[in-house]
Amino acid sequence: MGSPITFSGFNQIDFNVVLNAIMQQESAPLQALQARQSQLRATDSTYGQLVTKLDSLRTASDALSDSSTLTTYAATSTDTAALTVSASSDATAGRYEVTVNELARAQVTVSNSFSPDTDTTIVASGGSLTIGTEAITIAGPVTLKALAAAINADANSPASASIVATEPGKYRLVLTSKNTGEANAFTIANQLTAGTITFADADGNNVSGDSASDNAVNATNASLLINNIAVTSTTNTLTDAIPGVTLTLQQKDPAKTVVVSVTRDDEALADRVATFVESFNDLVKFADAQASASNNGTDGAIGRDSVLRGLRGALRNALLGAHGSATFTRLAEVGLGFTRTGELTLDRSALTSALDSDPAAIQSLFADPSTGAFTAVNSLIDDYTDAGGFLPDARTRLSDEIARVGRQMDDMSARLAVRRAALQQEFTAADEAMARLNSQKSSLSSISSDLFSSNF
Repeated sequence: MGSPITFSGFNQIDFNVVLNAIMQQESAPLQALQARQSQLRATDSTYGQLVTKLDSLRTASDALSDSSTLTTYAATSTDTAALTVSASSDATAGRYEVTVNELARAQVTVSNSFSPDTDTTIVASGGSLTIGTEAITIAGPVTLKALAAAINADANSPASASIVATEPGKYRLVLTSKNTGEANAFTIANQLTAGTITFADADGNNVSGDSASDNAVNATNASLLINNIAVTSTTNTLTDAIPGVTLTLQQKDPAKTVVVSVTRDDEALADRVATFVESFNDLVKFADAQASASNNGTDGAIGRDSVLRGLRGALRNALLGAHGSATFTRLAEVGLGFTRTGELTLDRSALTSALDSDPAAIQSLFADPSTGAFTAVNSLIDDYTDAGGFLPDARTRLSDEIARVGRQMDDMSARLAVRRAALQQEFTAADEAMARLNSQKSSLSSISSDLFSSNF
């Protein structure tokens, strides 16, 4: 606060101490406002934690409230080297015998001429190279590397180009179909001028790629038997051959039968229920901790808040209530229950037994669009978290109160600053007056000393 304001040696009282003491006393209302604002911010932060936990619970509930994805399936292959499989929620349980007779292949055609290098020797002075129906025009002299780049720059070309060294000093142009399957085979019409790049033309019709011997690899469709039903595909990934199952062909072997099994994946559903239980119990522990914090007078605790207490009770009622319209109408019937402390538990064996007994009833209980248990949980959480819901409204009120207290603090700080300046001015004036009195005292003492020394 600057240099101490003193009585200039008259009595060595520090006016700065007096000033600070006065201002400390008069700042008590400001300190109370600061404490209030800190409490409000702590409460808002706690509400933020509650929102995060509800978001987690909503995500877990979402995974149980969609009937189209509630029941999942697992697919297995007895030979993953031959084919791999995966299943979606659209699958149906079953057993399938698969024989892979042929894989889908992309056509590969290699030039039968070569260049001694890739980027020095000119392989054509102009002209065009027509691949399929797409003509790649060459405007001037090109090297092998530049010719490949021109082909790859044409997005409409059915083939991509690369260069391979088949021997030291012998570089060949390789054209590979961008897609597998017979429908994606291509031909090559070479109209390059002064060109040294040529392709095989077994039938002598000035078109390459239309004879099997013209190509290093001929385009083929995938061919397989599924339960002795012939299936073909332009790709090695089949999504429609078995409902809800994706087959990825890896290896052909007409003599081998691979068994694909599709079964209901009860463990996946149990894992999703367990995730919901974990999220719910995390919310319960949070509410319990807030209750203890409120009892201890912790700033920001919301244990006594009607929003949190109402939410906890409403969620419990929703989970205990009747849902669905089939065999099972209570979550307790399929393995979900409450402990004495209000936490959820999951009996996986009971859930599995219910799934074995009536999987459709589980779907109705969990995910009926109108009466499902987790449909109800979702709706309840939305009431608390959506715009205009209980939590956003509570946080808006807090935000308004924080802003109001902030304005009060600003006004009070300004008044205190004026008060300090006025007091400092008064004390400075008093200090100056005391200094003058002290000076007069010194002068009187000097005169008195002179009179006595002269024997007056």
